[in-house]
Amino acid sequence: MNKRITVEKRRQYIVHGGHRLDGEVCVSGAKNAATKQLVATLLADSPVILHNVPDIGDVQVTLEMLRDLGAQATFNQGTVTVDARGLKTSKVAEAVHRKNRIPILLFGPLLHRFGEATIPALGGCKIGARPVGFHVDALRQMGAEIESEGGSYIARTKGLKGAVIELPFPSVGATENIMLAAVKAKGTTVIKNAAMEPEILDLAVLLQAMGAIINMDVNRTWVIEGVESLHSAEHRIIPDRMVAASFLIAGALTRGNVFVRDARQTDLLSFLNVLRRVGVPFQILRDGIRVLGEDIKEPLNPIALETDVHPGFMTDWQQPFVMLLTQAEGVSIVHETVYEDRFGYTEVLVKMGAKIQLHRECLGSKPCRFVDHDYRHSAVIVGPTPLKGADIEIPDLRAGFSYLIAALIAKSTTRLSGVEQIERGYEDIIGKLKALGAEIEVV
Repeated sequence: MNKRITVEKRRQYIVHGGHRLDGEVCVSGAKNAATKQLVATLLADSPVILHNVPDIGDVQVTLEMLRDLGAQATFNQGTVTVDARGLKTSKVAEAVHRKNRIPILLFGPLLHRFGEATIPALGGCKIGARPVGFHVDALRQMGAEIESEGGSYIARTKGLKGAVIELPFPSVGATENIMLAAVKAKGTTVIKNAAMEPEILDLAVLLQAMGAIINMDVNRTWVIEGVESLHSAEHRIIPDRMVAASFLIAGALTRGNVFVRDARQTDLLSFLNVLRRVGVPFQILRDGIRVLGEDIKEPLNPIALETDVHPGFMTDWQQPFVMLLTQAEGVSIVHETVYEDRFGYTEVLVKMGAKIQLHRECLGSKPCRFVDHDYRHSAVIVGPTPLKGADIEIPDLRAGFSYLIAALIAKSTTRLSGVEQIERGYEDIIGKLKALGAEIEVV
């Protein structure tokens, strides 16, 4: 008897461009804080409650991963409760969890609980090699034995211990991984040349509420004194600074008046400085930021821009900002110093009418890891250029929102496929854009 094979139809967005965005949109909790803090709940000996958790793909994948390990996890209207007392395995399943990079952060919680861990290789956006060397080297210094086998990392330890670890680069993931391992390690761990992003500080705040002793020191340094156990806590996740920036740019490019509620100036200082240099007016209000696209005095200004680790210009802001620069008058330069392969998305923007050239040279003044390497990590953008609609396959999360912005200002219809990439990081993105006046169909 032949079985009928059904193939699930992939959803698409049909975007009718040329409509101004106006109104109010609320920023959800930060994806890059929520997913890491869900991992941190596995360190507690009693339930942990997280508020302002976004209902997005990466959160759902992470919750599924925790449940597969044996934790009880409930999600109810932005509040997640995790009880990890019933963890039953130290092996992370591969089928679903190659969809994001979160499994690599499970080393510490699983090694503390079981003395061993099996972790699948990294997934997530295709924006660079994302090497795990920083993670593995640091954990080995803390007493873990790690080897690669069959596409997974196998780790064992007789007990993690504190160490002085200096990172070659202020890697966000490596800093978080060391933190999660250090809070219950024996002795004191010092992380030098560490990442200091707001999402990492928010993780530290949660860990301290759970009973950790963790201190942010001078010169990009974290000092963590290991404790015997961590307990229950309740914590509200910070707003997503990437989502806030995305809506501010969308409002500016459509010449709209958009109030982004819960956007925090302290998390957006570098972004707002560059937005002002380009010529986009905005207002800082008590409970958010309003972009005044209707008040833009033509033309927008071209600029030279370099991404950097916090407190510099965030690499995740780069794609939507390149979209903005396609509408500035003159030549702009963007030098990417964090990920070597983050300009792949520009090919589609060129197809839509943008003028963008990529270069292997470092077109900037900041020290760059990619100098003398064969990576096209600098972009020259010439504008302004009118954009036309196209059929687009979305390759990754941040490029996806840039394509969505491009579709909103294009003078015809755009069909976007691979929309699950956008939904990994943007909660109810279509509902929010339609409430602002966008014309979008989901088919």
